[in-house]
Amino acid sequence: MAQGRVDFCGPTMQKTLVDCSQGGDNFCLERTLYARGMVRVAGCDEAGRGPLAGPVVAASIILPTNCTHSVFLDSKILRHEKRVTLEKMLYEMDAAIGIGIVSEQHIDRINILQASLLAMKLAVENMSSLPPDFILVDGKFTIPLAIAQETLIKGESKSASIAAASILAKVARDRLMTSLHNQYPVYNFIKNKGYPTREHRLAIATYGPCPAHRRTFRGVKDYVE
Repeated sequence: MAQGRVDFCGPTMQKTLVDCSQGGDNFCLERTLYARGMVRVAGCDEAGRGPLAGPVVAASIILPTNCTHSVFLDSKILRHEKRVTLEKMLYEMDAAIGIGIVSEQHIDRINILQASLLAMKLAVENMSSLPPDFILVDGKFTIPLAIAQETLIKGESKSASIAAASILAKVARDRLMTSLHNQYPVYNFIKNKGYPTREHRLAIATYGPCPAHRRTFRGVKDYVE
């Protein structure tokens, strides 16, 4: 199947897309694709585009058609404890999951957009199943893979599969940042997760960047010797 964006919805179907945060059906896209002959529909999302430190992490997931899809919401609106509970649920159910990680060093080499797309590509390639035949991708850029795709701005609010992927990516990245905190505690990564909080920026100014920092990012590069 050719790579790229596929207009499977059309103007009529586009009108039926509802935002799950308003109580709608957040599995309508997947259900439509299955009704049109797709067999393995995945959602894909990333976490960690904005931080000054740490990797970018992506997840791809094919949700079972018979699970309770409405519980999977945008990771950004869920508390940490809820995200961890849902992650455990996803790994315990019959879901095909893949995680992709691109390091801060690689981010500096290829830029954060390309690193995010690479992380999503790796997540799809690392899935614990046959590859998907269709991917719902959060954002506006397709993944560099020869698989049919549809990009969705704010996809976590429109697709349970993308929302589930956002949860997996966020929890996986948070664990990595906790590990980095143990190595470099002065930056308080366990709290800020590498994002440019005032405390984090002050720590960089005081101590300079550590190996986990993205040295091409504004707020870090000024302190690189």
